[in-house]
Amino acid sequence: MTAPSSPTARISQPADDGPARAGVGLGLLAYTLWGCFPLFFALFGAVPAAEVLLHRILWSCVFLMGVVTLLGRWPGVCVGIRRPGTLLPVAGCAVLIATNWGLFIYAVETSRVLQASLGYFITPLVNIGLGMLALRERLGRWQAVAIGFAVGGIVLQLIWLGRLPWISLALAATFGTYGLLRKRIALDGLSALLAETALLAPVTLGAFAWLTATGTSHFTQSVSTGALLITSGVVTTLPLLAFAGAARRLRLATLGFLMYVNPSLQFLIALVVFDEPLSQAQSATFVLIWIGLAIYSVSTWRAHRRQRSVRRDSDTSAG
Repeated sequence: MTAPSSPTARISQPADDGPARAGVGLGLLAYTLWGCFPLFFALFGAVPAAEVLLHRILWSCVFLMGVVTLLGRWPGVCVGIRRPGTLLPVAGCAVLIATNWGLFIYAVETSRVLQASLGYFITPLVNIGLGMLALRERLGRWQAVAIGFAVGGIVLQLIWLGRLPWISLALAATFGTYGLLRKRIALDGLSALLAETALLAPVTLGAFAWLTATGTSHFTQSVSTGALLITSGVVTTLPLLAFAGAARRLRLATLGFLMYVNPSLQFLIALVVFDEPLSQAQSATFVLIWIGLAIYSVSTWRAHRRQRSVRRDSDTSAG
């Protein structure tokens, strides 16, 4: 999948309901598009996941360059990239997001969309763990309980099936680590993704040239396949633009709740459209993960309400 894990923390509270309603609409659009990604990437048929990935990176970069040009954002992008210590984190993010995209495409091609959806359900809980380990954030009681349910679900699959859901874990780990590293880059989502894809562009161009020279490229085999590969860049970028608009208008807590639209849609698509089997072990794992997410969401909502109450009381005292 294919999206940032969270916007920056500097999101102002909406002054009225208009921006909030628009933000919810844009957020739902972004997460719905991401949730429907399995339907799109299933169209590539016999095109290998690695080739789809290189075209996704290449055409995303091209499309993002066009968007940045239309918006007149090149000065800000250039200034941001020139900041000391920016290039290395951007390169790390580029590797992580490319790995995440490739894993997701592979999951779709190998009929493992259920594993992909589980990975994105786990991601918020992985973010908590990474924040505790890397940023030394304190783990609340209910957060610990939520993580405990998630770990229990994974252990259950290991015991029941004799194997770990490695695609789920890899998707959650790469996306969670991407979000952690992304917070250290002073670039907005659009500019950061352009920088990431631009760093990967030389490698993808070289791979594309090699596939073409050896006659193994699917890009020129048919007009429809070539058009789909180009469209993958547009499809990748559109939900990012919607998400950026939502992030400017909504609180982080609201965006966090909307995030579950994405894996929920992937879960339903896997069962209803792709007819993937749901074993008892997988069912039990999903139930444990959902319980953990419910505990996490309720605790986050209550903490947010307490913070609002404290701020309101502080403002009243100051007045």
